[in-house]
Amino acid sequence: MLQDSVTEAIAAAFFEELAAVGYARLSLETVAKRAGAGKAAIYRRWPSKLDMTVALIRAVAVDASEIKDTGTLRGDVLAFLTATADALRHPLPAKIIPDLLAEAVRTPELAQVLLTAVRDPRRSKATDLLERAVDRGELPADLDRELALDLLAGPLYWRLAVVHTATAPDYLDRLTDKLLAAFAA
Repeated sequence: MLQDSVTEAIAAAFFEELAAVGYARLSLETVAKRAGAGKAAIYRRWPSKLDMTVALIRAVAVDASEIKDTGTLRGDVLAFLTATADALRHPLPAKIIPDLLAEAVRTPELAQVLLTAVRDPRRSKATDLLERAVDRGELPADLDRELALDLLAGPLYWRLAVVHTATAPDYLDRLTDKLLAAFAA
């Protein structure tokens, strides 16, 4: 039987090591040492570095269900942006997301898990957000949904995960207002 405390220590060590050295230089031996566990403890849980990465990313992917239905487009967009910004402002994702995106270009299995565990649930929630607004008459029925989804996600990911630029306290409110204007255009 696998001990939860050992699994948790290995997971924490994995993310610390991933943030410190990146995916390409990450070794299971170093993760085991950092966790205070043997390499065998890792291999009992995951057969490879990729399997470990996939499983742990899936386990910590931000729960898209946290995004609320506030009853208004503005409230929903602001809630979506706030949840996204909160996740991206955490020091660990800020360090590992750019590296994982770069590695995903070389590792199709990793790219697939990033899509299914991270992007797809959030994109589904954002699609629901837009559909509710169309149903309430807040957005036109002919809204370019693909473009709207890109606009919802793009600015924050660029600012917080790619260029690591801080946001002013009113940034999310201003971004929400600009997005609403763009959606209505």
